[in-house]
Amino acid sequence: MADLLTPDLCVIGAGAAGLAVAAEAAALGVPVVLIERGTLGGENLNSGGVPSKALIAAARRAHDVEDSERFGVKVARPKVDFMALHDHIVGVMASIAPNHSRERLTGLGVRVIEGSGRFVDPKTVAVGDDIRVQARRFVIATGSTPAIPAIPGLTEASYLTNETVFDLRVGPKHLIVIGAGVVGVEFAQAYARLGAEVTIIDAATPLHSEDPECVAILLDALAREGVRVITGVAIERVQRSRGKIGVALPDGTMIEGSHLLVATGRKPSIEGLGLEAARVRHEPRGILVDGNLKTTNKRVYAIGDVTRAPRFTHLATHHAGRVVGHALFRRSVNADDEAIPRVVFTDPELAHVGLTEGQAKARRHDIRVLRWPFAENDRAQTERRTAGHIKVVTNAEGRILGATIVGHEAGEQIASWSLALAQKLNISAFAALVLPYPTRAEAGKKAAIAYFTPRLTGPWVRRIIAFLRRLG
Repeated sequence: MADLLTPDLCVIGAGAAGLAVAAEAAALGVPVVLIERGTLGGENLNSGGVPSKALIAAARRAHDVEDSERFGVKVARPKVDFMALHDHIVGVMASIAPNHSRERLTGLGVRVIEGSGRFVDPKTVAVGDDIRVQARRFVIATGSTPAIPAIPGLTEASYLTNETVFDLRVGPKHLIVIGAGVVGVEFAQAYARLGAEVTIIDAATPLHSEDPECVAILLDALAREGVRVITGVAIERVQRSRGKIGVALPDGTMIEGSHLLVATGRKPSIEGLGLEAARVRHEPRGILVDGNLKTTNKRVYAIGDVTRAPRFTHLATHHAGRVVGHALFRRSVNADDEAIPRVVFTDPELAHVGLTEGQAKARRHDIRVLRWPFAENDRAQTERRTAGHIKVVTNAEGRILGATIVGHEAGEQIASWSLALAQKLNISAFAALVLPYPTRAEAGKKAAIAYFTPRLTGPWVRRIIAFLRRLG
């Protein structure tokens, strides 16, 4: 007979979101069961944000060496040891893994069960044949997996995804990337800096959800580093011949490479969960949830990539804390995704929060668009990293609607603008801000001051200033 567990909370999935729910609830003394069929830490630790940023960091070091002559520092061309690079990535993952370990969770009071959880009815989850869980509340946090397009020959050709690319111990000679989204462009630049020839192919516009003006700066940087980007074309077929992978385009062009990376987005991991038995509605984009992240089954929440929300680790963990508050204390979740920042970790980075200029115009806002180039920022000049600018969108009264930054370390700079969106601040707050010199953040203050420039240079203001000057 199966063991019956009756915790207050049962979490299915031990990725970033699931771990956050389990740890936070257990810290409050709530009995928690956590079910995971794979490796603790999920996609973010094992094949997503952590290893990819470790790869990007290594690629940036290689690029900095090649770029050092501009600073008067002459060094030999870097040689990339891919076995050592692999060890670096694994080492970073290993250093973070203890935070997501079974031992840590058990110490917090979480019961961790290895296996696949599936609903057998609206209030019961089974793990194999031996365990049944009937909790007061369930949280589905099973994340997402790579979405593989239906391209003829792709399955037979042997391809990489973000879940397998980190197993490479030999550098690609020519990496073909299918997909010009965030994952595609990040990996493309990283491997180009590590010595590979790189070609990106996509039927759509690169980074289509981002501000086109800022995307153009990023694409120009990729082109200058030798990354070839082919967009607006569908792939007819993929084939492997003589040890190479060929990608056929509609005009008859065959692009041959040594490795193929598929980066065409992700799909929610809902297979095998028994959602029909749980009476949880879902569609191909994910599980349907309300404003409190509840599903159509009042006992069940869903958070993170498994829902239709934007697929960011920081958004998933944000939802996790909100769900704990609602499940235990009935606090409103108020899941406002517009105040959630996002970053493309290329060089230059592209970071955004709130509305883009196009989105603000589509909502018929009377808007002001403020810009300041990093070419006019002293810190950027000292570092010889002047590409890009900050772009801020406000309404007519100056309330900040959105901000986009394309430039060095844009992901760090977007934090203050995220706070501004969350707190509904006016641009005057940034214009009055005192910032250390020299820093890149000063570009944001310059953009804010630009909001007031037309008022300060009008004829009536000039007359008042002239009158006051005469008074001494």
